[in-house]
Amino acid sequence: MFMFSRSICCAKLNQLSTFETLFSNLKLRPYATPLIGPLQTCESRIYREKAEYANVNWDELGFALTKTDYMYVMNITEEEQKFFNGTLTRFGNIEMCPSSGILNYGQGLFEGLKAYRKEDEGILLFRPQENALRMKIGADRMCMPSPTVDQFIDAVKKTVLANKRWVPPYGRGSLYVRPLLMGTGRNLGVKPSSDYTFLVYASPVGNYHKGDLNLMVEDNVRRAIPGGTGGIKAVTNYSPVYKPLTEAKAKGFSDLLFLDASTGSNIEEGSACNIFILKGNVISTPTTHGTILPGITRKSIMEIASDFGYQVEERAIPIKEVFDAEEIFCTGTAMVVKSVASITYQGKRIEYKLGAETLAQKLHATLTGIQTGLIEDKLGWTMLID
Repeated sequence: MFMFSRSICCAKLNQLSTFETLFSNLKLRPYATPLIGPLQTCESRIYREKAEYANVNWDELGFALTKTDYMYVMNITEEEQKFFNGTLTRFGNIEMCPSSGILNYGQGLFEGLKAYRKEDEGILLFRPQENALRMKIGADRMCMPSPTVDQFIDAVKKTVLANKRWVPPYGRGSLYVRPLLMGTGRNLGVKPSSDYTFLVYASPVGNYHKGDLNLMVEDNVRRAIPGGTGGIKAVTNYSPVYKPLTEAKAKGFSDLLFLDASTGSNIEEGSACNIFILKGNVISTPTTHGTILPGITRKSIMEIASDFGYQVEERAIPIKEVFDAEEIFCTGTAMVVKSVASITYQGKRIEYKLGAETLAQKLHATLTGIQTGLIEDKLGWTMLID
């Protein structure tokens, strides 16, 4: 009996020795951190997995494409009538017929939203259902089928989680998510496409404008016309402003401020952002009546500003009102909230208040606090996905 007990004891010691040898040779990943002190056995060793990050210099991120790992693709054909069975695939080029609707007639929409890293390294989406609904409105205008709200959000979630190592660390950027809806069927004549593709890809991004925001009022080219597509995110809305935008940037301006097509006397929006002006306790922004994109950041800022006690109004804003505004700021998914440093109109330059005490900075801090989980989300805007 003594010899039998001794054999069991030796066997356990040998087993423990084997575990110790394995752990001494094991190189733990730097983001695997023990939760309790010195651990002697395998059973008592517990780890919390910290986020794994891609090899990116997060502090140098601008607003440009960084290729990530995966994209999401979902197709619909003329026979199917609805989207189903989307899949994740490696990020890369796609094949398309030369006569497809998107290439020949610009039948396409896109959306833009962001995923943010929390302090505890969880991941939040900001109001994705709003993007899904806006795409549905745009798809109806462009005579396209669209994914359901649930399909849209599911595709965005899967894309973000598949690329979660590309979501920047807390406070050092965000993962920009770009859903696309395109007519991809073979079309030679002018008519809606027969087939469509819904695709979602993502890229880590930093600030859209890193310096001061200096706007020039565009007095000749109009971004949108009544009855057109200015109120949706049609792909054809953007390239027509490239020429005046390029010319403005060559003169040292950051962006353009467009006027309305009907009178040429009211401000509308920038090339990719909405605009607000502050006078006293009143914040004004141009009405979205079909020529101005109803921005989701715009909508959120209006609600936050109202909670701050400001009177927020949507109305036609004559260009002359920028001359005596106390503060002007722009909003957008890419830009978030940013103070305007100056506006130049017909050779006259007006400069505005900047700095930590501006309303724009306070709105930015509140919005990004909600987006990153630093401030409690009492409005149900964020969606935890990791």
